[in-house]
Amino acid sequence: MSDNTQTSINTADVLAIAATVARSSGSDQFGITQDGFIPKPFARLLAEKLALARELFGNDLDLSSGSAIRKLLEVSALEDTRTWAALTTMYDNNFVSTATGEALSRLGEELGISRPFLEAKGKVKLNANFSILANLNTELKKEKLPEITKLNIPRGTRLLTDGGHHVATDESVVFSSANLQREVSVIAFYPGPEHNLDPGIASQKINHWHRLDSTWEDLLKNWHKYFPNETLNLDEVIKITHESRLTGGELQWADNRYRQLLLQAPRSLWTVEAIQTAVSLVPGVRQVQVRDGLGGLDLSQSIFGNFNFMDRLFSTERDLGNPYYFTVLVAPTPAAIWSGPDGLEVAIASVIEDLRPISIFPKIIPATEVGVGVKVQLVVRGLPLPTGSRDFMNNSTAAIALKQRLMARLQQYINTLSFGEPVRVSEVIWALMSEPGIVDAVDLKLLRYPPGFEAVQTTGDQPQEFAQGKNVYLQSGEIPVFIDDPSQLVIL
Repeated sequence: MSDNTQTSINTADVLAIAATVARSSGSDQFGITQDGFIPKPFARLLAEKLALARELFGNDLDLSSGSAIRKLLEVSALEDTRTWAALTTMYDNNFVSTATGEALSRLGEELGISRPFLEAKGKVKLNANFSILANLNTELKKEKLPEITKLNIPRGTRLLTDGGHHVATDESVVFSSANLQREVSVIAFYPGPEHNLDPGIASQKINHWHRLDSTWEDLLKNWHKYFPNETLNLDEVIKITHESRLTGGELQWADNRYRQLLLQAPRSLWTVEAIQTAVSLVPGVRQVQVRDGLGGLDLSQSIFGNFNFMDRLFSTERDLGNPYYFTVLVAPTPAAIWSGPDGLEVAIASVIEDLRPISIFPKIIPATEVGVGVKVQLVVRGLPLPTGSRDFMNNSTAAIALKQRLMARLQQYINTLSFGEPVRVSEVIWALMSEPGIVDAVDLKLLRYPPGFEAVQTTGDQPQEFAQGKNVYLQSGEIPVFIDDPSQLVIL
């Protein structure tokens, strides 16, 4: 018998034995199945190789942990495990629900939605100058009105560069005569690497406040009332010093966030999802909900019940002289400016223009924002907090850093809630207790800004304080916004 014939017979024997082992071991349960792609684990691969070796060489073959043949089989099984893992990745990367990294980006590009960029972040220094407001305070004092002794710069207050770049504060800060200078985190309003603003370039230096921002509305109104012929320079009231470059604009959305966007993407033109996806990508939009109230049977119409259903289906004929509207409910980010030629309303209308059918128009309305704060006493263990009085400890650098981390957790929870979704005390406690070092949250109460209609207020602009353990419930057109007031977090 020739060598070629002997090799052919041996190969056939090995294949026959391998097929028998595969059938007896249930290998057909792996690979592409009805439940998706199921890889073989290392233990399974090694067991099959050991079984095949015994079939080929007999049961007396030494396959103990120290034998050379077993070591070779283990190395071979390990390499096969890597191959199965690579096959799993290749299979998963064919679907939006499981793809990751560059594969997910390519699937998104096929849908026409490239992976969006993040907003650049950095810091600027702010210096308040209350002496500029001395004349205004004199006039207010004459009319027995409260003088301006504090300036509250909320998160989302808009700043500008000479080149037209938009930036917003990423944290709240209060200036007073005892606190005139602060370093504040800022975030670019528009995403992308072109907003990695470099203070060394004149057109990219952050040096102006946006006069249309609602932060300055009351101050400018009072100034114009008493000094109609003079312009108040906001940049001198609080001077902006931009020294370090903003970074992070070149980064893109994480896989989970991008995947959620792609899964919601429509596969046709005129759908609620198409409008919702397009509007959600407009800078300044936090959340959006499209409501097509008259798209079906509307029992609330006065005409309902007064016409023949055999002749007309569900409604009367359209009045061609009357346009049909659908509602786009928008929750803006803190930095968004709603009105004006560069406002958010105009930007949203521009995006919808190419998607809406002829003669069907959007009614774009802003959601009612309800501020929600958290008042709680915290028990801390294992963190390097200084000793001394409670006020001294709460104002220490370590305590301030801890409160900033806690507020970031609370903001992550509250600002991701949808329209009408309540703020739950249990979720707030969970967010606080998830921070290392927090062992108890005592007497936790939720605060509402402004108070609801059911609240009886006798203390002016003070928030409505809910009873311990009570959630904050919202209407369908309302959305919660976290009020980051660190003074409400007291470390015991």
